[in-house]
This record gives sequence, C-alpha cells and structure tokens, in this order.
Amino acid sequence: MNDKNNAIVIDLLFELATWHGLAKLHLHTTSTISSLEASTTRLGAALRKFQNVTCNEFPTVDLPSEEAARTRRKAAVQKKAGTTGRNVQGKKSASHANLKGKGKAQPAATRKFNLASYKPHALGDYAEMIRLYGATDGYNSQTV
Repeated sequence: MNDKNNAIVIDLLFELATWHGLAKLHLHTTSTISSLEASTTRLGAALRKFQNVTCNEFPTVDLPSEEAARTRRKAAVQKKAGTTGRNVQGKKSASHANLKGKGKAQPAATRKFNLASYKPHALGDYAEMIRLYGATDGYNSQTV
C-alpha cells in the first residue's frame, strides 16, 4: 500500500473512531449532536474517498469459508426444494457434483466495497434519532 492509500485509511479510521465515540456518548448536548452531524459528514466523505481510491487498487474475493458456506446454503435449498441433483439419465449433474465439493472448483466471487447498502446509509439518521429518543444506551429494540 502506498503513502496515499495509507493516509486515506488512517483518515477513515480516525473518522470512524470519532463518529463512534460521539454516537455512543451517554449524555448528549446540542453541541455534541452538532459535532456528531459534522462527524457524519466527514465520515461520508472519507468512506467515498476510500471506495474511489483505495478499494479500486485491491482485488477482493470471498474467503474459502464464505465460499463453503454459500455452497452449503445452496445445497440445503436444493435439498429442501426436493431437487435430487440428478439429470434425466440418472447421473449426477455437474452443479450437484460442485455442491458436494467434487468436480471443478469455481473461481472465488469478486467482492466490492458497497456504500449503497443500508448500514452506511443509516449513519446519517443517528443524530436525529438521538434528538428524538435520547442517547442510544437509554433504550433497546428488544420486544418483551
């Protein structure tokens, strides 16, 4: 990793730590909520910079354990659906052989950092929710 990427990652880690520290305060004031909003803005900019610069330089793929879990889930779905994995001639299909860990290994799926998911999107709602409901340690979402 070059110096530019190091700086981007360090800035992102700092913004994440700052945002987290502000979001988890036990007592909020108007100024701490304003600081959280400003931190959220800086965090969003740091995340976009990380995605656009650093992530493009590193090809990422699923871990072998993630590939194995996906294969197990796919096999469980096929089993539940009643699919036997046999073709018309009664021989096991190639896809069924792959599900059992036999046959050709498929290349690992490429994964990209995704800012379009719900979690990064929801960060902007924290300050308003703290204004409405108080600090995050004062309530929970569990049903009784």
